[in-house]
Amino acid sequence: MYANELPGKPDFVFPDYRLAVFVDGCFWHGCPKCYRRPHSRQDYWDAKVQYNISRDRRNRTKLRRMGWKIVRIWEHEIAGALSDVCAKLKKLIREYNR
Repeated sequence: MYANELPGKPDFVFPDYRLAVFVDGCFWHGCPKCYRRPHSRQDYWDAKVQYNISRDRRNRTKLRRMGWKIVRIWEHEIAGALSDVCAKLKKLIREYNR
């Protein structure tokens, strides 16, 4: 199974574990921790980011219905400590392998 065949086109897939990983940009996906609303064209950006959030939610629902587990990694998590992200993925893979 290829990532581009799944709803939302996950950044990484682990087919044996039915695990889809999304690495989401904090701005484009409306990170609750980092998102900063632009000062210009606010109506446009509000609609764009809200659409992205809704689309992400729909894709997660579709994937779950297909039996996939989803992990979202925010851009700021990778910028912080990549080793923490790797540890998170390893832990989830071990849990899903049971």
